Amino acid sequence: MRTLSCIAVLILVLLAPAAANATPRIVVLGDSLSAAYGIDQRHGWVALLRQRLREQGLDYEVVNASITGDTTRGGLSRLPSTLEREQPAILIIALGGNDGLRGFAPQQTRDNIRRMIELGRAAGARILLLGVKLPANYGKAFGEKFHRVYLDLGRDRQVALVPFFLAGVAETRDLMQPDGIHPAAAAQPLILENVWTGLTPLLGSTASDPGGSD
Repeated sequence: MRTLSCIAVLILVLLAPAAANATPRIVVLGDSLSAAYGIDQRHGWVALLRQRLREQGLDYEVVNASITGDTTRGGLSRLPSTLEREQPAILIIALGGNDGLRGFAPQQTRDNIRRMIELGRAAGARILLLGVKLPANYGKAFGEKFHRVYLDLGRDRQVALVPFFLAGVAETRDLMQPDGIHPAAAAQPLILENVWTGLTPLLGSTASDPGGSD
């Protein structure tokens, strides 16, 4: 019995350095806006994020857990297994657009995202929330109430927030695909810049301005 105990301790000692030196992960939990819908995956903003981190010398692995058509309810249902499998250092929540497009109650979206934030934090992840706005044809009142979900959660839950991660993109027809909902390949670098502003503080002081202004 004593021999078995010694072997178990030895195994734990040998495995500990490997666990300590594991590359930290950034998990993007999103929908088609993050899954590079309609364009080459290599040109999507998540792929560009991998490239940016590599260029900055920041040792992070990026896992794109985005599914086209997903809602906050779907994201919430698969988040526990994603957290267990990936053990992210940073969780980027980029969901809600499909909730709004389908007319789901904003309170439902708020509750789902709030729970995702809680689960992510309980798993030890830092959280970045990417805000979404609806097209104008969904009505001003509903659109404002929907967008308020992100602003309120960012304030109340004290999470890093990009208020509208398609800012400068959704308003420009040439940067959108023909459906008017999904960004084109040319828009992806701009989306990355929007995300980067919220992500940089979570990466630590080694992340610099790509323009060299730091």
